[in-house]
Amino acid sequence: MKSIHTFLLSVILLFVVISCSSGKEIQQSESKLYKWLLSQPDLTVKKLEPNEEFNEVYEIFIEQPIDQLNPNSPKFKQQFFLSHKDEDLPIVAELDGYSVGNRANELSRLLNCNQIIVEHRYFGESVPEPFDWKYLDIKQAAADHHRIIQKLKEFYKDKWITTGISKGGSTVIFHRRFYPNDVDATVAYVAPVNFSVDDNRVYEWFKTASTDECRQKVKNLQKYFLRNRDVYYPIFVEVAEKKKYEYNIVGFERAFEYCVLEYSFAYWQWNSGGCENIPDTTESEEIIFGHFKEHAGLDYFSDESIKSLYPFWYQCYTEYGYYAYDITEFKDLLKFADGKTFFFIPDSLQLDFNPEPMKDISNWVANKANNMIFIYGGNDPWTSTGVCLTGKTNSLKMILPNGSHRTRIKSF
Repeated sequence: MKSIHTFLLSVILLFVVISCSSGKEIQQSESKLYKWLLSQPDLTVKKLEPNEEFNEVYEIFIEQPIDQLNPNSPKFKQQFFLSHKDEDLPIVAELDGYSVGNRANELSRLLNCNQIIVEHRYFGESVPEPFDWKYLDIKQAAADHHRIIQKLKEFYKDKWITTGISKGGSTVIFHRRFYPNDVDATVAYVAPVNFSVDDNRVYEWFKTASTDECRQKVKNLQKYFLRNRDVYYPIFVEVAEKKKYEYNIVGFERAFEYCVLEYSFAYWQWNSGGCENIPDTTESEEIIFGHFKEHAGLDYFSDESIKSLYPFWYQCYTEYGYYAYDITEFKDLLKFADGKTFFFIPDSLQLDFNPEPMKDISNWVANKANNMIFIYGGNDPWTSTGVCLTGKTNSLKMILPNGSHRTRIKSF
């Protein structure tokens, strides 16, 4: 596996044609970067404490038009973090799919480079006012990222790499689709490109994931919970009340069933390899439910979780896509869940999914996307909707056997 790890790094280095060296020691208060940032009228800059990895760290808000096609439209402030070593080094731009915090990412550590981490529009601190859903789409977000990169290219003249994880991985693909020449290379981790709100490729993936024995063990546990709901539903309610989870949107009983359905997806998404940690149904109720609580994500269908992710759900049900649940083998055991997840979007929104953007993205990746590395985990259900390469470009797709959604370069 070490040879694959070395190979991936070599490819990245080949793509960007760089040679990274240690950053120079500088005084932040007198730095050229700080003076340049303060001179930019559309940036609001706050110095943060530097650390052992970077000489200078900043929290920055850039003024963006809510409609990138109309520069005179109302503005909002988009948050990103800039961590600096040396202006003569390359820069890794992590384009996140959600709200962000500041930390060193894998590539900036491996390549010893500068980095930025960009928050996605409509998430965290980057929410436009007045609020209008129609400007939350992949083209607008890509234009946000284009503008930030072009702005910082005025200072950072060396090579640029974009990266992102999960929805962030999809986000960097979208950005490259619309602005293919913004950066020199891209590394997208565990990035889905979904074709519908209930992409059937996920269903097909579950038929071959892991081993026959492990797939059956997962399915048996799901059926066990549904058949014994008189035992486990009260425990579910008790734990939810202790955690202060509310299920007014979905309903307690329907939330319980959806947690059972979600268990298989979540288990494979985050578990690397086998099923030896799945308890036998002869174990105690405490052990069995403890395992379920750990892997099923009891808060996933709670009001707080759903509302906090409304921008994500909006994207899922307009362009980004998602998955539903195949209830064929559970139909006789379900009383409330139908496998669909439209409760994730606010009642006030009537949304229609447009499949064309993701079809276009998929076609572009297959035929025109150069200098990109796509990294997936072999056990991760999101790999089922990952990109497909045709050999027409120099891009690489790496799948780690038994890897989960946590698969990274270091995993190889």
